[in-house]
Amino acid sequence: MPRLRVTPARHHGRERLYVTLPDGTGVAWFDRESGRISLVRADREEDVLAALAPYVAGEVTVGPPPVPTPAELDRLSLHPDDDLAPNRPGEALYAALDADPASAPVRLLHRDARRDALAAQRLVGEALDALEGAGWRVLHAVPLPGAATIDHLAIGPAGVLAVRTLPGRRRRVRIADPMVRVGRDRPAPHLRWARRAAERASLALATAVAPALAVPGASGVEALPSAAGALDVRVLTDGALGALARLGGVLKPADVEAVYATARNRGTWARA
Repeated sequence: MPRLRVTPARHHGRERLYVTLPDGTGVAWFDRESGRISLVRADREEDVLAALAPYVAGEVTVGPPPVPTPAELDRLSLHPDDDLAPNRPGEALYAALDADPASAPVRLLHRDARRDALAAQRLVGEALDALEGAGWRVLHAVPLPGAATIDHLAIGPAGVLAVRTLPGRRRRVRIADPMVRVGRDRPAPHLRWARRAAERASLALATAVAPALAVPGASGVEALPSAAGALDVRVLTDGALGALARLGGVLKPADVEAVYATARNRGTWARA
């Protein structure tokens, strides 16, 4: 019988060991968190247990793969070209830097703003992806009609957030709604843009979407009172990103999965 191979990988934030034939055909996988071995080929159970023996400690359960939920079936039926889940944070910026490498290097007196933006989006993306264990689902670089994008769409127990990212660069961020200024840079209406992105996302998803502005690496945030009252855009500093894991009371797990299944379909955003 062909010798089985064991390959570690991550699936939706969970550590798995995949057991395959030499040609890559899947035979089973072991989910470390649940301690369950899911057998695709029941006739190879003894071989699978022998292959996993060096990696498994304690009691495990063995059985067929779990039956997919309706949301999982929807995702399985999605064409790869229409699935936004594989998008990396800052996906459009990778393409821009590849297309225009001449201006990509950082010069002594002229910073490439795109590289700062990409670094910030990667930091925010990693922090949001880490929330998956708390019931969140995250999409990055969601394309909107007209070449605009939503940097990050976070869907979880606390609701749906359209997150705009602004590099803090170890400087103080000053907010005077709708203008935001980082250090001595020229102010820009980032709060207006964040609200607009949330409005478009709400229209596409047919659900409430709250605007958020992430400022990774900022040395501090100073917000002047808004003329309309309390600031309606959630400002996410480095510490506030992780604190999202403790919030809830808006969406149930099934609702999170349903919104995520809709949001990851590229066709959803044609009506944004």
